[in-house]
This record gives sequence, C-alpha cells and structure tokens, in this order.
Amino acid sequence: MSLSGLDLNLVLSLRALLEERNVTRAGQRVGLSQPAMSAALARLRRHFDDELLSRVGKQYELTALGRALLDRTSTACDLLERVFSSRADFAPDSEEHEFTLLTSDYALAVFGAELARTVHAEAPGVRLRFQRTPIDVTEDTAPLLSTADGLLMPHGVIGGFPAVELFTDRWAFLVAETNDEVGDQLTMENLARLPWVIYQRAYDAPAARQLSMLGVDPRVEISVDSFQSLPFLVAGTRRIALVQQRLAELLRGVAAVRLMEPPYGAVPLQEALWWHPVHTHDAAHIWLRETAARVGAELAASEPGRIATVAPR
Repeated sequence: MSLSGLDLNLVLSLRALLEERNVTRAGQRVGLSQPAMSAALARLRRHFDDELLSRVGKQYELTALGRALLDRTSTACDLLERVFSSRADFAPDSEEHEFTLLTSDYALAVFGAELARTVHAEAPGVRLRFQRTPIDVTEDTAPLLSTADGLLMPHGVIGGFPAVELFTDRWAFLVAETNDEVGDQLTMENLARLPWVIYQRAYDAPAARQLSMLGVDPRVEISVDSFQSLPFLVAGTRRIALVQQRLAELLRGVAAVRLMEPPYGAVPLQEALWWHPVHTHDAAHIWLRETAARVGAELAASEPGRIATVAPR
C-alpha cells in the first residue's frame, strides 16, 4: 500500500505498544495520554486486521503478527531516525556525531584501532561505536545494515550492497611451538589429521569453501566466536587454526604458537566497509567512508610478507 495514506506517527506508537505490552506505559514513552494511545491501538488493529496485543489474565501478550512486527518495527524506526538525521554538510573538526560499525574482533583489531586513531586526531567530536556482527548477518543483511552506519566484512560473504575497499590480508595457520607432528612445513595430511580450532561464524566462508574443494574436512575440536582467542586454544596442544596473517602478527608473542604458510594457494581476503544505500548521499557518512578508505589504503600499503619458517621446539 502507499505510504502517503499512512500516519507515520503510528510507527512510533506501534513500536512502543509491542515493546511495552502496556497501553499506559507505551503512551508515557511517546508522550501520549492513555486515551490517545488507546485510540492509536484501535487504528493499528483496524489497519492490520489483528489484535496485536491480546489480554491473557492480567497481562497483554503479543499475537503471532505482533511478534512478527516487533523486530520489523524497531528496524523501521531506527531507519527513519537515520533518514531524518541526514545532513547536507558535515564539518568533522567541529561536529558532534556518533557512528555505529558492525565488526568481528579481527577487523576491530587490525582496522578499527587505526580508524579510531585517525578519527580522534581529525574529528574530536566524533564517537565510534563498534558492535559485534550478529551471527545471522547473511540472512537479515538489509535490516541489519539499515540500523548501523557500516559493516566491516570481507568479500564473499554478502553482496548486493555498496562497499568501499579497505585492505587485503592472507590466511595463515597457527600451530603450537611444542607440536612436533608438524615439521618445517605444514602439509595437507596435517590439515586432515590434526584437530582444529575454528571461528564458528560464516565470515571466513571463502577460505572454508576452498578447503572443502580441496577435499579437507576439518576435524573440529573447538569452535569460538573470537579470532583473537585462537592462539591460546592452539598453544600447548595438537590443534591447528586458520587465522588472518595481519591479526596473527599483531598477536605475535602472546602465546607459544608458530605461524605457518598454508600448504596450498589460499584465496586472499579482501576486507571492505559495506553500508545500506540509505546512507549513500549523507554528508557525514560520505566523510566516514572517505576516512575509512584512506586508513584502509595506508594499511594496504604494508602488504603481509611471506611467513618465516620456524622449526618446532
């Protein structure tokens, strides 16, 4: 149906009603009297041809449609707030602004820290909020991107959204210094036989698909949602782990592990900043993207080198 026939104030009322599940509290939240909020609920019920809130004993519970609308309404409100807070101009040296970026702990350590240093120096009133990327990012990408300013993620996981290229990285393997089952070079037989620690999300999907195509089905012993924890779960064990080389070099020395070249031509990783098209022409967001691209280019200039061979202790 056409949006021209809707009162968008009802979106705020709907969100408050679904989240509070109480007409009085919902009214207080959006600044409406109890009779006015009751009237809004009546209009919403007519529009959706559904009760939305149904009384069960002394409490209200959401109907099936109400539960379905709960997340959608929250996303819609966040998106509307971002649309109407857009600016034609942005002065980084004097503006007060906050950007929310979704990221893994890998991208935060390798890129986010550099971005934060640059923003601090050039835009003292700008705040960065880094949040862990939800596990369902590939299923609900559009709603997720609509509620944030950007997503730090390599190519090969999502697509169909605008992105700016940041930097490249290479995959490497972590092996315990005490693991004498692995010699100076890692072999495909090692990958198939030894137990693995893996990052449990889908963000390394291209690397995982490549291993599958090579006939290697990792024998997973531990899965975690933190790349930075991998060295500690490899040290002193027979386990191996696939990790980004830039992160491994940042963490060098924190655990007794060796960094080793893959025994195959591992597909490189291309990190990018993805965003929802609603942000494309916003002046503040343009500044964020240009700054991120500049920081990424500086990182890209220091390409990871070949890994030195280190014999086991």
